[in-house]
Amino acid sequence: MTKAKTFSSTSDGKDRQTSGRLAWQKRPRLLGGIVCLALVLASIAALDLLFPPPIERAFSRSMLVTDRSGIPLRAFPTEEGRWRLPAELDAIDPAFIEALILVEDERFRSHIGVDGLAVVRAAMSALHRGRIVSGASTITMQTARLLEPRPRNFGSKFVEMLRALQLERRLSKDEILELYLTLTPYGGNLEGIRAASWAYFGREPDRLADDQIALLIALPQSPEVRRPDLRPEHAKAARALLLDRMAKLEVISPARAEDAKSLPLPGRHAFPAQGWHASALIQSAALADTKTRVGPAGLARDVSSTIDAGLQSALEAYLAEEAEKLGGQVQMSAIVVDIERRAVRAHVGSASRKRAGGWIDLTQIARSPGSTLKPFIYGLAFDDGDALPGTFIEDLPSRFNSYRPENFDRSFRGQVRVSDALQHSLNVPAVLALDRIGPERFAAALTLSGADVQVYGGADKEPGLALALGGAGLSLQDLAMLYAGLGDGGRMKPLNWTEASVEQHQADKAHRFMSPESADRLIDILKSAPTPAGRMPASLTRDAPEIAFKTGTSYGFRDAWAAGVARGYAVVVWVGRADGAPRPGATGRQAALPVLFSVFDKVNTSLNAQGEAAGRLIAKQNETPRFAMTRFAPDDLPPTILFPPENAILLQKSANNPNPGFVLSGRGQGELRWFVDGEPVALDPAGAPVWEPVGPGFFKLSAVDENGQETRVSVRVSNVTDPQY
Repeated sequence: MTKAKTFSSTSDGKDRQTSGRLAWQKRPRLLGGIVCLALVLASIAALDLLFPPPIERAFSRSMLVTDRSGIPLRAFPTEEGRWRLPAELDAIDPAFIEALILVEDERFRSHIGVDGLAVVRAAMSALHRGRIVSGASTITMQTARLLEPRPRNFGSKFVEMLRALQLERRLSKDEILELYLTLTPYGGNLEGIRAASWAYFGREPDRLADDQIALLIALPQSPEVRRPDLRPEHAKAARALLLDRMAKLEVISPARAEDAKSLPLPGRHAFPAQGWHASALIQSAALADTKTRVGPAGLARDVSSTIDAGLQSALEAYLAEEAEKLGGQVQMSAIVVDIERRAVRAHVGSASRKRAGGWIDLTQIARSPGSTLKPFIYGLAFDDGDALPGTFIEDLPSRFNSYRPENFDRSFRGQVRVSDALQHSLNVPAVLALDRIGPERFAAALTLSGADVQVYGGADKEPGLALALGGAGLSLQDLAMLYAGLGDGGRMKPLNWTEASVEQHQADKAHRFMSPESADRLIDILKSAPTPAGRMPASLTRDAPEIAFKTGTSYGFRDAWAAGVARGYAVVVWVGRADGAPRPGATGRQAALPVLFSVFDKVNTSLNAQGEAAGRLIAKQNETPRFAMTRFAPDDLPPTILFPPENAILLQKSANNPNPGFVLSGRGQGELRWFVDGEPVALDPAGAPVWEPVGPGFFKLSAVDENGQETRVSVRVSNVTDPQY
C-alpha cells in the first residue's frame, strides 16, 4: 500500500514535470503565432493606409446651383464633360432605394462589403453549369469598380472584394449607397441617378413612378445598349423585365407592373440653365470654398445661391424683350441687391446670348460710370462740412488748370443749390466739389470700399477731376455695391452670392464711406429728382416704390446707366453695346432710367419689397444751409445775375462767331426785367431775354426783380478782329 502510494506520487510528479516541459516547449510556438498574426494584421492595416480606395474620384462632379429656395438654376458638367450630380438619400424616392437593394443586393445592410452566401451560390452555379450564371457583386463591390475601373476577370473581382472591405471600414452604408448612386453609369456622359433623372424626366428623383424606377435600375446594367434616347426597343424590354422582377419581389403588384409596361419611354431633357451668368459667378465662388463644395462623405453639395428664381426669370424675359425693341446690337445688364444682407437677388449679365456679346457677363466689365458717382462726391463734401443740400454752388464756365468741364446741354445756370445740381446732374458743380475734396482722396475712398477703380491712361496715371464725370472704369457690380452702401447709411460691404456667404460675412465690419446723415441727405435729394417720361411721381401713386435714383451717360454715348435705391433694395441697370461702340442720343435718362423703374416694379411684385431703407426714402431734412463753396443767398437779397458774370468778355457776332445774341440768365424774386445801359432788353418768342449788342465796347447790365431790387454787372463785348482782344 505504501509502495503504491509511493509509485502514485512518483508517477504524478513525472507527469507534471512532463506537462510542464511540453508547456514550455509550446509557449514559443504560441508566441510566434501571435506575433505572426499581429504582423499580418499590421501589414493589412499598413496596406490599407498606403493604398486607400480612390474615393476622391467622386470629388470631380457636376455642380447644381439653386436659388435661395432650392429651385434649380443651372447645372455644370465636370471638367471632363460628364454630368455627375452628387446623390443624397434624403432627396431620392424611398421606393427606388427599396427596389434597388432588393434587386441588386438584398443583404446590403448586413454584409461586410462581400456577401459570402452570394459568392458560394455563384461558385456552385458556375461549377454545375460550366460557366458563370450569376454574379456575386454587392453594391459596395460595384462602387469599388466604379471608383477604379478594371478588366472584368477573376483578379479584378478579388481586388474589388478587398476594396469593398476598405470602403465598408471607412464609410457608412448610406454613404456607400450615395457614392454608388453618384457614379452609376446611365449611358453617354450621364453618371448618377440625379443626372439620369434630370436628363430623362426633367426633374429631381424625389418622386418616381414605377416605370421610372424600373428604367433607372435597368439602365446601369447595360447603359449604352439600353439608352431610351438611342435604343428605345432595348430600353423598353429591359424595363419590362425589371417590372416583372419588382412584382416577383412584391415591391409592386403584378397589375401595376403591367400598367407601367405600357407607358411611353421618356425623351432627353436639357439640364437647368437659368441665371446663366449669375450661376457661373456662384460656381466660381463655390469652387474656391471647400466648406461649400464638399459634404461629410467627401461628396459635392449643391450650392444654394441668394438668387430669387421668380425675379430672375422675370428680369431675364423683360430685358430680352426691351433689347429686342431697341434692335441692332444693343445689350442690357442689371442687378438687384437686398441691401440689409447684401444678397444678390437677381443678376442678368446680358439681355440675350443670341445678341452680339451676349455670352459675356457685362456686369463684370469696367466701363465709364458717367455721372453715377456724383452722389458720393457730394457725400464726402457733406461730411467735410463744405456743403449741405441747400448750399449754393457755382455753375459757371470754369477752368481747372487745363481741364474745362461743360454741362451736358452746354449751358450754365450760375448759382444753384447743391440739391438741384445733383438732381439735374450738372457737371461743373460736381467737378468743383471734387476739386475741394481731392480726386486722389475720392478714388482711394472708392477703392477702400471695395470698388475696382480703373483710371484711364495706364497703371501710373493719377486720378483727376474727370473722375466726377466718369473718367475712370467701374463695373456694374462695383456700382451695385456702392449704391447698396448708400442705401445702408454709407456702410460699404461686398456683395453676397451664396447663402453660405451671407452667414459667413454677416458680422463682418463694414467700411464707412460717409456718415449716415450724409447718406440720408443724398437719398432725400435723389428721390426728388424728375421721374422719367410717362411715370407719375411715386408720392401720387398708391403702393409705388419711391425711388432714389441717379443716371449716367459716358463720353460719346457709349454707356447709359441708371442706379437706384428703394424699399431695402438697390438696382443698377446698364444699356449699351458690348463692343463699346457709341449710340448717339442714348442717355442714361432716356435709355436706362425707364428700365430701372420697371425693374423696381418687378422687385416690388416678386419680393414684396419692404425694408429698413424704406424709412430713408421718405425722410425730410429740415436744416439751415451753411456757407460753403459759394455764398448762401436768402430770399430777401437782390437778384443774382447768372450770365454773363461780372467782367466777362463776350464775343460779338462775326464771320467766325455767328452767335446772333446772348441769352441773359438770373435768379431772383418773380420775373426779372433786364436792362443794358438803361435800355430794356427784348424777349424772344420763347420769352427769354436776348441781348444783341450794337457793337464792341463796355456795357452795364442790370436785372430788376418784382420787389424793385437791382443787381448790375459790367461786361465787355469784343470780336476776333479787335486788336485789344
